[in-house]
This record gives sequence, structure tokens and C-alpha cells, in this order.
Amino acid sequence: MPTPTNVVLIGMPGSGKSTVGVLLAKHLSLGFLDTDLLIQQANGKSLQAIVDGEGQGALLRAEEAAVLSVEAERCVIATGGSVVYSAVGMAHLKALGTLVYLATDLATLETRVGDYTMRGLAKRPDQTLADLFAERAALYDRYADVTVQTTGLTHDAVCKEVEAALAAR
Repeated sequence: MPTPTNVVLIGMPGSGKSTVGVLLAKHLSLGFLDTDLLIQQANGKSLQAIVDGEGQGALLRAEEAAVLSVEAERCVIATGGSVVYSAVGMAHLKALGTLVYLATDLATLETRVGDYTMRGLAKRPDQTLADLFAERAALYDRYADVTVQTTGLTHDAVCKEVEAALAAR
């Protein structure tokens, strides 16, 4: 089966979307695009600065605008963890390619993310990483064309699992 036009990675912060995305792009001879970087470029500030200065809603609006601006072909697209809150954004991404959910357990995410209050997460002030995990899991499942369990795997191993899952489609 030929490589899909784009491979879109979704999942929680710390699931490896950006890191695996670069590796996957190299393995599949595709370009790489990170929507978090598009948000920062368009707004001239970090994701955390957007959240701190304008709140969660501003980051979600900026993320949706960045996603809707994507017109990529033959790319691996790493998205922000909160992209699944935008139905219109997800519909756009689904039209661009195959959505791959990098599913990671909460303990691994907590270790990788560390101080999540400085990560630029679209979350309410009272939400923990565990709250976000519980809230978003069903959304990732709903939108994913392919789910790859990443817990306990190296980034290279995740990349190979994604490649195998794509080849099996």
C-alpha cells in the first residue's frame, strides 16, 4: 500500500509526537511539520506565554487557526495535544491524511512532561495532567485511524510500530 499523503500524529503532551514525527519523516522520506511551532510563529510567543497572557481559550483558538492553515502534502504532521478539542480542525486533519494516536500511559507522560505548568498546555488552572489524560483519551480514540501503544518503547521502536500499522492499512 502506498504511503498516505500525510501522517498526522495525535496524543497527549509527552507521547512523543514531535520526536517520533521527525524520525518517521526520515524513515518514510516525508517532510515534517509541527503545529505547535506554527502557533508560536504566528503569535510571536511561546505556547506558555499565550496561556499565561490570554488563557486557555486563546491557545485553543490559535491552535485551530494553525491547523486550518495547514495545506501540506507528503508530510508527517505533529499536532498539539489539545487539537482534539476542535472538531473542524480534526476534520481538516483527517482530510489531509491518516490520524495516528500515540497512546501512552499516564505514569510515562508524567515522567516525560515533568512540570506541566510550564509546558504551554491548554488546560484550566484547576486541571492536572491526570485530568487532561482522562478528558482527552476518548477524543483521541474517536478521531484516530490508527492507535499505536507507545508505553515502554523507545522512539525508534514507536516509529517502527507506526510504520507497521500504516503498512497494514
